Amino acid sequence: MAVTAADHKSLSSQYVTFLLGNETYGISILKLNEIIAYQSCTTIPNVPGFIKGVLNLRGIVVPVIDLRERFSMEKKPYDQFTVIMILDVSGRTMGLIVDAVSDVITLPRDAVKPRPHFSTGISLQFIQGMGVKDDKFIILLDVDKLLSDAELDIVDGV
Repeated sequence: MAVTAADHKSLSSQYVTFLLGNETYGISILKLNEIIAYQSCTTIPNVPGFIKGVLNLRGIVVPVIDLRERFSMEKKPYDQFTVIMILDVSGRTMGLIVDAVSDVITLPRDAVKPRPHFSTGISLQFIQGMGVKDDKFIILLDVDKLLSDAELDIVDGV
């Protein structure tokens, strides 16, 4: 039986890709609401350092997370390429600060490999898989698993 264009489409997924340092990450485009230029946030006391604060997005209070800090990466000053991706994370509107947005790509199902497995103690639940495009890996994130339940409770309290 031949694969039709409609069948092929159901076997593909679209991702918006972005950079953190030298690595390319991707999230399902279905989770993305919009991308805005970086703007400073209102800081909230007594929250983890990776929660940068909140911003007012057309009357909605949006908690903002620095993804570099969430991943324990080296801090980098925000510049003209830094953006905030406004996403739907576990039914909440949340902002993620990333170094730069790259592109929207379509990956066929066979171009997505399982996430790597490391020794116990290293949690990679937030990695959905590894996309392969032009012989390079794209780390595909499951944004609903970026924060633990306890961290989501903190964000809800912001």
